[in-house]
Amino acid sequence: MSLRNTKTAFGRVAKFFHWSMVFGFIALYVIGFTMTDLPIGPEMFERIALHKSIGIGVLALAVVRLIWRFSNPNPALPDTMAPSERWGAHFSHIALYIAMMVMPLSGWAMSSAANYPVSVFGWFTLPNILAPSKAAVDSLKEFHGLLAWGILGLLALHVLAALKHHYINKDNVLTRMLPFYKGN
Repeated sequence: MSLRNTKTAFGRVAKFFHWSMVFGFIALYVIGFTMTDLPIGPEMFERIALHKSIGIGVLALAVVRLIWRFSNPNPALPDTMAPSERWGAHFSHIALYIAMMVMPLSGWAMSSAANYPVSVFGWFTLPNILAPSKAAVDSLKEFHGLLAWGILGLLALHVLAALKHHYINKDNVLTRMLPFYKGN
């Protein structure tokens, strides 16, 4: 299997980015939804710190992934796809890339507005990108939460579309992103 994409399959690098983002988002959602139920204390703060660190990791990975995406075109979509499906695939991928950037940035901005620096796994601390502001924290908290649900919706559509391609269309759209698929 090639490092780069081919006309029929994604390469190792694109698959690494895809599946790293999948696991990153799963971790972020599990931590994000469970940390809010904890009482204020050390365990809650540890989970928040881990959530922030993974979020910044996802942001960094998304930036590198986007650079890779522009320098390494995706395999062609099947010729049998209707124009509306092609448009839907294109739109949903753009929306997912935007979400991969905006979600962690909104969390970083929220932490900055709350005057809680973002330490990335204790290795380094990011500078605040907003001045402290209770109003900004409240707005960003609401935005971050709404965006979380929006991303879940996009991810559900993404998975359902992949399953449709595999089970109904019987093409290779799903399998070509699987880790051990080598292409036609």
